[in-house]
Amino acid sequence: MDQKIQLGPLTLKNPVITASGTFGYGLEFMRYGDLSAIGAICLKGISLAPRAGNPMPRIAETPCGMLNAIGLQNVGVEKFLKEKLPYIPAGATLIANLYAQTPEDFGELAGIFSTEDKIAALEVNISCPNVREGGVQFGQDPHMAAAVVGAVKKRSGTKPVIVKLSPNVTDVRVIAKAAVDAGADMLSLINTLSGMSVDIRTRRSRLANVVGGLSGPAIKPVALRMVHQVAQAVNVPIIGMGGITSAEDVLEFILVGAHAVQIGTYNFMRPDNAFRLVEEVRVLAESLGIESWDDYRGTLQV
Repeated sequence: MDQKIQLGPLTLKNPVITASGTFGYGLEFMRYGDLSAIGAICLKGISLAPRAGNPMPRIAETPCGMLNAIGLQNVGVEKFLKEKLPYIPAGATLIANLYAQTPEDFGELAGIFSTEDKIAALEVNISCPNVREGGVQFGQDPHMAAAVVGAVKKRSGTKPVIVKLSPNVTDVRVIAKAAVDAGADMLSLINTLSGMSVDIRTRRSRLANVVGGLSGPAIKPVALRMVHQVAQAVNVPIIGMGGITSAEDVLEFILVGAHAVQIGTYNFMRPDNAFRLVEEVRVLAESLGIESWDDYRGTLQV
């Protein structure tokens, strides 16, 4: 089976992408496999200025998953371009994940990355607080989401723009349509679900930030439902994510309409997981008689 997929103008070797924030800058995982063998690497979220992130503790295990409140710690775009990007091997397909707190800053980041040849696409994290609107997440309001997408598209040059959707909304299709209408080339979903964990003995939160993002197998049913809904609502490629740990999970997301998938939390359990899945997905697809992703995608019988 030819595993290649078309994501707008991008051609990927296979549908396996590593999720932002779970695979570092790729450099940390080079000992486990060939980075160019993965469909793409979505880099750790990058902001204009360095961020220290939230205070500790900022990770807590949960049944079938984990909560994180890292706070988008990162080295900042200037240091990334000088100290990280040059050392990522040629041949790896890289997606820059953008983090900002105003549409203008999102646009500035897009402009910086628009001239970087090693960056294949931009993923826009709209699960960020809008500092001008009392901290409401851009991804929870269709008008705010559209403003961010518009600002990025103006400065992104030829780089395709992926908008990463939050599940913490009443109807994800509303935000999806707003993002596409504003120019999004692709959508990725879902980001983490808001949650918390407490310790009855210390009577304290297990996260210093109190609230964190829930990820892992526990959220897969929610992610599948939202990907299925969005695939029926818009006409752009979709990257599905949320609780994927196996080749079966990958095929489930493609069955409901995803063009590709992102592997996140399970990278912490098995650092070689993404590399293994590339081959496991091929073997499973062939065993089921799937000859092409285009013929299989979105063929769920309901």
